[in-house]
Parts: sequence; C-alpha cells; structure tokens
Amino acid sequence: MKFPFEDESFAFETLRSAGFANYGGADLGEVLVTARAIPAGDEGAWHAVWKRAAERAERIGEEAASRGHAVSAREAWLRATNYYRTAELYLRDDPARDAEAEHLSARSREAFASAAGLMDRPVWPVAIPYERTTLPGYFFSVDDSGEPRPTIVFNGGFDSTLEEAYFAIGAAALRRGYNVLAFDGPGQGAALREQGLHFRHDWEEVVRPVIDVALTIPEVAPDRIALVGYSLGSYLAARAAAFEHRIAALILHGGVFDYHQVSLRAVPPWLADWIMAGRDDVALPVTELLMSQSTSLRWALRNGRWAFGATSVLDYARRTRQYTLEGVIDRIEAPTLVLDAENDQFFRGEARRVATELSCPHDLVTLPEAEDAGEHAHAGSLARFHQMAFDWLDETMRPLRAKQGDFELRERDRDGLLVLNP
Repeated sequence: MKFPFEDESFAFETLRSAGFANYGGADLGEVLVTARAIPAGDEGAWHAVWKRAAERAERIGEEAASRGHAVSAREAWLRATNYYRTAELYLRDDPARDAEAEHLSARSREAFASAAGLMDRPVWPVAIPYERTTLPGYFFSVDDSGEPRPTIVFNGGFDSTLEEAYFAIGAAALRRGYNVLAFDGPGQGAALREQGLHFRHDWEEVVRPVIDVALTIPEVAPDRIALVGYSLGSYLAARAAAFEHRIAALILHGGVFDYHQVSLRAVPPWLADWIMAGRDDVALPVTELLMSQSTSLRWALRNGRWAFGATSVLDYARRTRQYTLEGVIDRIEAPTLVLDAENDQFFRGEARRVATELSCPHDLVTLPEAEDAGEHAHAGSLARFHQMAFDWLDETMRPLRAKQGDFELRERDRDGLLVLNP
C-alpha cells in the first residue's frame, strides 16, 4: 500500500502513524500535509518535517490546557506523542549518543504523560521490578470501580514504545471492558534509551515479573489475563507463553517462528553465508552498499544493532540466532490466535508456520489486502484487527466467566434488546 510514498519504508511508517487516527493519535489531514512536504527517501527531511508537526500539536495542547480545555489538550498531546515518535524513527546513525533522538523520544513520553493525566478513564504509571532495576509501564483501567476485569498484557515489538501501546490496543480494549498493562521491555522505548537494556531471546524472564505485577493489581481478574504480542513481540510473547502458564489466552499479532531466518531474508543467500561465517571483511562492504540503496534495510539493521546491543550490523544479524521457537513452541498451553497479513513485507509466511507448529488450541486468521488489512501488523486497519482479536478473545474468555457464575452480554436480539445469559 503506497501511502503516499513509493519508498516502501516511508509508505509503511506513514500508514502506521495515520492508522492511529482511530484512537486520537493522528489527524489524517495533518499526516497528508506532513508527508507531502517530505522528498522521497530524504530521512533528514522526514525528521525535520515530522518534528514540526509534533511541535505544532504540542503547542495546541499547551494552549488548550492553559485555557481550561481539557479534551482539546488531551487530543493534541496524543497526536504530538505519535508525531514525535515518528520524527525520531530514522535517527539511527548512533542513537545512544544522539541528543536530538533523545530529545524527541523524551518529548513523546512527556506529551503522553500530559495526555494521560486528562483521560476519562483511570491510567497510572507502573514500575515493574526486573533484575536489578525496573521496567516502565502503564496500567489502563476500564473504570474506577475496582472491579476485577479481564486484562491485556501488551508486548510491543522491534521498535515499539510504551506510549504507542495506547493506540495499538489500549483504547480499543478499554471500550470493550478490558484493562491493559503495557510495558517497555529490554530493547524497547525508555528501557533501551534510558537504561541501556537490550533485547534477550528468553523473553519469559521479562514477562514473568510483568505477570507478577499484574496479579497484585485488584482490578485484574487473575484467571483472565491475555498476553498480546505485536510484530516482533509476537515472537517474544510466544516464547514467554511457552514457559509462563498463568495467562488464559495468547494473541500473536503477526506470528514469528524464526526471527533469525527473517532477519537474513533481506539479503542474498550468499551474503547471509558470509555474515554467518564471520567473513566481515567482505560481507560488510556489500551490506553497506545494499543499505545505501534500501531505506528499509538500512533502518532495520541500524535499529537492530542498537536494540540488540550489537557491535555492528553484522553482529546484530548473528545475535538473532537464538530467536526461534524451535523446541519450545509445543510448550504453549493457552488458546492462541495467530493473526496474519496477506502482504506482510517483513514476516511473510511466519504466521502460518507458527500456526502449523502449535499444539495448543489455536486459530489462524489471515486478513487480506482487499480489505485494506494486508500490511504488516495490519497498519492502517487497526479497527479490523481489533474486531477480530477482541471478538475471539470474548469467546475464549466466556467459559472462564461462566465458571464464576457471572452474567455477561451475549448478543442483541433482532429488536436491539440486551439478552443476558448466565
């Protein structure tokens, strides 16, 4: 889906940002005007133009807040959050030491915190104990009743941020009566930028303390916790679910069986062989040439080098070897929904392979390009993703609620009356 660039990476990232409009993270007109001012393939212009859009939205929020217009301020700050994240995306030459990248990331987090303080539903930051430090998180509650409710634990992906979780799933979950606990794990968001924590393949060591914290929150129904993995997070969540059995359901928004194979798929097989053989003297010049010709490859390898704590882009590729579900996928017990996208440009074929290897009860749903849902992670079609995911989750959680003797909304009859069944 070329929106509105021919460059695949620019098109996807613009669609990703625009797709958050459903939940207040963008305005379509702002996105189109911003994109129109960016020359094709110009990463410097991408940074500058998106930054201007973010600053404008932030100023609108500040002005609205100063005059007591809470809803207008919240909406503007939510857009600023997304636009700052988008502006920072391609600053990957040396992101750990890039003051501008740090500035934009901080502004994105600050804008979201300001918006969160004005939300209609309770939301509060959470510090999740992890090894000798903590991971940042947010808990989004359906209401302030204190009633235990089904809860989503949301696991982001390769370049996700904690704040992005609100648009990716949080707002949709709250509308349907689900709480959400979102977090930045190692390699993601503030955990990477502020603490220097890098990705690890044994992700159960990350999710375990997150579930521990979830079970201390009175609003969380302990037997109705669903783990949702987004993009690369679908590998991470699946790996965690193989060892963490306190979850009632698992949703893989993408499905990744072998991330190592995926990461090498972007280069010719002979080059992949050189990389894995450690022939960096010949592999690096060729890889750098390919990177100069492809925005997608250049960004992915640079982001991977940083997020995985690698010494080079080739070292990053080698570090992905352990990121496979081989030998552990049969340990997943929770009912699982695997969502595929027909035109997934990053993980093509991986979701189907995951579904084939699963031994637990599972469903595979492929959303097609013809329904505007064929892009990676269904970018630009989040409403369709949410409809599929939450309808499945409602039906999966229903027997658990029935066991407790709860009454729940089952359906509407032809006259629109509510039909309640025990």
